[in-house]
This record gives sequence, structure tokens and C-alpha cells, in this order.
Amino acid sequence: MPVHLLKIAVGIDSIEHFQERMKARRKAGKTFTHYTRHMPKRAEEVLDGGSLYWIVKGHIAVRCPIVGLEESVLENKGPHCGIVMKTQLIPVLPLPRRPHQGWRYLEAEDAPPDVATAGKGTDKLPPKLLAELRDLGLL
Repeated sequence: MPVHLLKIAVGIDSIEHFQERMKARRKAGKTFTHYTRHMPKRAEEVLDGGSLYWIVKGHIAVRCPIVGLEESVLENKGPHCGIVMKTQLIPVLPLPRRPHQGWRYLEAEDAPPDVATAGKGTDKLPPKLLAELRDLGLL
């Protein structure tokens, strides 16, 4: 069973803003690698189908499938871990989450479901409305 990672999307205002940034990366032919200081100790579980779930404005909002973890040395910053992901953003049912520093593990059973598999018509609702419905316990 995979384990996922959870991270705050710093500087991202909305899912649409995140999608615009990803579209620009795809056009430029760039991969999507997020650098962090520490390699996950549960790397095998993360690479067994894990995703990086992103917190946008206080809610877990989207995920990116992880395709690799690589050790890197960043100039003037020392050793880091590169989390290599697909440039695909998969919207999930919004789940409130408090801010934290760095990344955290997210067990598969605690991860919110994808919007596309959550129920008929939920994929057509705006993210803000989905978050409100989830907060009210209606999703």
C-alpha cells in the first residue's frame, strides 16, 4: 500500500493558478521536481504509487503522482532530495488542513478521494464550492 506526501503550495492562490503554472512547465518541456532537505525514510512506500498532495489556501486540493526520488546537491544549499512528479494535477475533494513546515506523510486511508471518483457531477463543481460542501459535511 502506498504512502503519500503532503506539502503546502507556497505562493499558489488557487487550483487554477497551480494549473497555469503547470501548463507553463509543460510548454517549456520541464519536469516537475520539488526539492526538499530530507529524503523520505519510507521512500519505497512513496514510490509504490504515492502522490504529493498539495495544500492550497488551507485545504488539501490537488495531488501529483510521484515518479521518482533523487538525491541532489543544490548550489550553496548542500544535499537535498528531489521529488520528481508528473506534471498532471489531479483535483481531490477538499479537506481542511492546518499549515505545517516541510512535508508530512499522508497514509493512503487518510487521503481525500479524487474529485473524478467522488460521485456523479462533483467534477463539474468549482473548487471553492466543493470546499464549502466538504466543510458542511455534505460530501
